[in-house]
Amino acid sequence: MPESRRKSQLFPTPEDAEAAFYDAFERADLAAMMAVWAADDDVVCVHPQGPRLTGFEAVRESWTQIFASGVTLRIRTVDNRRYLGSTMAVHAVVEMLTAPGDPAAAPPVNATNVYILTENGWRMIVHHASTTIEAAQPSRETPPETHTLH
Repeated sequence: MPESRRKSQLFPTPEDAEAAFYDAFERADLAAMMAVWAADDDVVCVHPQGPRLTGFEAVRESWTQIFASGVTLRIRTVDNRRYLGSTMAVHAVVEMLTAPGDPAAAPPVNATNVYILTENGWRMIVHHASTTIEAAQPSRETPPETHTLH
């Protein structure tokens, strides 16, 4: 397995994988970001207003470009909806992004994160994010709703 696909972290739950995803995003840490993704050529990533990217290397390159911009963001998720099956989990969230030192809040981003259970723990296989023109969600945290997939 190529070095870029080697996984050193084990995520025992989809929530652990998601926490690692947003932590890597905030820290602009490419190695940590790619550790969350499944080493699969069928993974899919759609960044807001971006094209559909398919395959581990295309997803890796997109994060390389995003992190190279030097922009750091604080990300908080609200309005979490979680669907959990025995080997797949879907998290529909609203991402609230802010740039340190920038008083203007960015528009909320609707995101869907899909995880699968692999031999190396839970891994992301889809991240689809799109900006919205909706009013910002309330600043209070809403408890996640969890549903079981059958």
